[in-house]
Amino acid sequence: QVQLVESGGGLVQAGGSLRLSCAASGRTFSSYAMAWFRQAPGKEREFVAAIARSGPTTRYSDSVKGRFTISRDNANNTVYLQMNALKPEDTAVYYCAAGPALYTYQYWGQGTQVTVSS
Repeated sequence: QVQLVESGGGLVQAGGSLRLSCAASGRTFSSYAMAWFRQAPGKEREFVAAIARSGPTTRYSDSVKGRFTISRDNANNTVYLQMNALKPEDTAVYYCAAGPALYTYQYWGQGTQVTVSS
């Protein structure tokens, strides 16, 4: 069982930056692939970025590639999402997820709101 708690969301102007963090409980963090998803109002949840269990393999959606960077610190059971050059269309609730492989997620956090003003 893994519990995930996101933080770092907030309100930022277009072009600005935010760094999201996801703290995981348990002693097996390094055995999980980690990912970030987001859900905007009225839209389905969509994949943003993922990182393999030990890194450095990463995956990004086309909409964030070159602007967002996912990383992990296995010693501190934390995964990060550095978001640069933010756009109003990045506004969403961002969720952290954990699972046994890059595209298989079974644990989810509660989400953190990111709002980008134009």
